[in-house]
Amino acid sequence: MKQSSARRSTFASVLGGALVLLAASVAGQSATAETPAVNGARSPEPDAYRIGPEDMLAISVWKNEALSRTVPVRPDGKISLPLVNDVQAAGLTPTELRDVLTKRLTDFVPNPEVSVIVADVRSFKVSVIGEVARPSRYELKSWTTVADALALAGGFTQFAARSRIVILRPEGQTMKRIPFNYNKLAGEQDNFYLRNGDIVLVP
Repeated sequence: MKQSSARRSTFASVLGGALVLLAASVAGQSATAETPAVNGARSPEPDAYRIGPEDMLAISVWKNEALSRTVPVRPDGKISLPLVNDVQAAGLTPTELRDVLTKRLTDFVPNPEVSVIVADVRSFKVSVIGEVARPSRYELKSWTTVADALALAGGFTQFAARSRIVILRPEGQTMKRIPFNYNKLAGEQDNFYLRNGDIVLVP
């Protein structure tokens, strides 16, 4: 009986230890799955696209053909629509612009239902300059990483300093410098997404 009790006690201890290890393993897998990789991985895409000059916007007002139209965003960042005249669009998300138009139209249309769709992205532009095959300003249609932009520019010349690339990012009246080491993309360098107006400088 004592041996049987000892066996049961030993089995319980082993089982308990196994359950603890299993729980720790599952918790670790869960944490790994929920935490995005940082080193050598793409950064999360920006939360939402913000309208810029030259974009084409399809604006629809339900049951009102006269107000529904496709309009360009002017260089000053505004659009022109009947009744509301000039409205600031650049810098807003489509949802934010929809809310602005809805509020402005309530003085003329009862309970307006407005939708705003970016029909053609034309304002998302980055420049790649320096020691690349095709230095130029590129008009992008979707979120693009630094490595993607370098590929668009045809890759490096034989003189390129791949470890000393700099992204110049406009911030107000200044330019923020973000170092980028292409040689460490498989390790500690984050292949992050570019923003509108960024300049990729390859020395």
